[in-house]
Amino acid sequence: MEKPHKRLEARKRSMELAMAAYRVTRNFPAEERYGLTAQMRGAAVSVPSNIAEGAARRTAPDFVNFLHTARASLSELDTQLELALAFRYVDAAAVEPVEELMTTVDKTLAGLIKSLRARTSSP
Repeated sequence: MEKPHKRLEARKRSMELAMAAYRVTRNFPAEERYGLTAQMRGAAVSVPSNIAEGAARRTAPDFVNFLHTARASLSELDTQLELALAFRYVDAAAVEPVEELMTTVDKTLAGLIKSLRARTSSP
C-alpha cells in the first residue's frame, strides 16, 4: 500500500531510528524487558507512527499536532537513552548513532512543521 506518509523524509529517518533503538536495547538486562527496553522501543516506534497518523489526517493543523507528538516521543527516547547510559546498559559509542538519528529526525520534523504552518497561514 503506497501512502503519502511513506514518501516523507521524516518518516523514513524515524523508521531508521526505531530500528536503531531496537538494536541498542537488544542486550539490555532481561529484568528490563518490561521496563526501560519496552519504554525505549515504544517511544521510538511512536515517532514514525505519529507521522503516519498525522499524514492521514484531513487538515494541516491536525498533522502538525501529530508531528508535535512525534517530537515529544523523541524527547522521551532521549531521556531513556540517558538513563540507559547512567545504568551502564549501553556504552556511549552504541548510543551515538541513535543520538545522531534523533537530531536528524527532530530537525526534519521541525522543518515539516514550519512548512505546514506556512501553508496554512498564507493567504
